[in-house]
Amino acid sequence: MTASAGGVRVDDRETVTSFLARWLQVKAGEAKPTTLRSYRAHVENVIVPAIGHVPIERLRAEHVEQLLVDASAGRGPVTVRRIHATLRSALNYGVKTRQLPFNVASNVTPPNGARPEAQPWSAAELASFLRHVETDRLGPLFEVIAAAGLRRGGALGLRWIDLDMGNRTARIKQTVVDVGGRLQFTTPKTRSSEATVPLTERAVQALLQWRLGQDIDRQAWGDAYEDHGLVFARANGAPLRPEYVTRRFVALTQTAGLRQVRLHDLRHGAASLMLAAGVPMAIVSKMLRHSSIGITVDTYGHLSEETARTASDAMAAALERAFETAAAAAGDHTATTSATEGIPASGHPDEPAGQKGGPPGARTPNPRIKSSSGAPF
Repeated sequence: MTASAGGVRVDDRETVTSFLARWLQVKAGEAKPTTLRSYRAHVENVIVPAIGHVPIERLRAEHVEQLLVDASAGRGPVTVRRIHATLRSALNYGVKTRQLPFNVASNVTPPNGARPEAQPWSAAELASFLRHVETDRLGPLFEVIAAAGLRRGGALGLRWIDLDMGNRTARIKQTVVDVGGRLQFTTPKTRSSEATVPLTERAVQALLQWRLGQDIDRQAWGDAYEDHGLVFARANGAPLRPEYVTRRFVALTQTAGLRQVRLHDLRHGAASLMLAAGVPMAIVSKMLRHSSIGITVDTYGHLSEETARTASDAMAAALERAFETAAAAAGDHTATTSATEGIPASGHPDEPAGQKGGPPGARTPNPRIKSSSGAPF
């Protein structure tokens, strides 16, 4: 039976499970493979087991609230927010297609949870790691990720035609993702992710060194070489597996004797170093290719506290110098007035005139040789 009201047609026999199944079929033709996989995981592992039996027409905000409370047990706040976003997106589809009168998840707020702060390596730790990996096959890859703040998939999808060595820039036009064990090329996460990325001189030198090694690989493999035009690839030209790169990063971190951080923290480290150098948050946001500066502030706001304190101290010092200069000028004026007391208003041409002003206030004064040996691919 179908209930109809105000142009909205709701099937009172349809459950949340069947509704979400239809929604996933629609998203299969629209969403990126990794996004679709995330949707399915949230639906099948969390949402359906909790509220799948509820008729869609009877779904209420209370159901969603309890779902999120239960989901937060053993899961981080970011994961819970993503689960909520998946359900909210599905119900929005129902509203747009006139299958639901309103979205019951739109005004539900996920349980509060402290967002984990990024704790990337310091400049000294990063330098130690990069020195350690100079002779590793993937050393140039980690150098570029750290220097440009790239995401893993974006770095693995980088092509030589996307590089401008002369101007030291790169454009991220594609990414490499693993979908069910199969590697695929897809477009970047957001449109802003495709922005031009500046490269450091160290990164350029690492890329040039990598290209020499890749030319040797291409000659060795001959016609069997899989030429995708990729910068970072396996010896036979095939794309690198993202999980292998992560495992190699973990292993190299351990042999370097450094505290363990995630590969993604190299991206966070780029942001941290820029903020410590006084780069404005808006510029950092652009360089990391975030879709909005709000994302940058939420993620790295705590890292900018020291920068803000430095700026505040600099402002206070400038103000203090201004006070000292003003005080010195006021003191000279007092001395001049005292020296001319008792002199008639008419004055005398032979009488010395008081000096004006006073003394100024005090003022504050590479190409590296890398071995192509390393962990097997």
